[in-house]
Amino acid sequence: MHADVHLQLHRLHATELHREATATATTAATRGTHAPAPALRVQIGWKLVEFGLRLATNRPAADHFTTAA
Repeated sequence: MHADVHLQLHRLHATELHREATATATTAATRGTHAPAPALRVQIGWKLVEFGLRLATNRPAADHFTTAA
């Protein structure tokens, strides 16, 4: 794919994302609500990714994973 085609596709996608974000913010402002919190499965998924990366790199776990002695 040529660089100019790739750049054009990126701009189109960015424009769509901006439009969607504006629409979501407008809808939330109209309803008087805030943006929804990330779904529980998303939060758990990222914690599993973090845990897997720690296992793969043999780094010690963060304080919130350790138990108090």
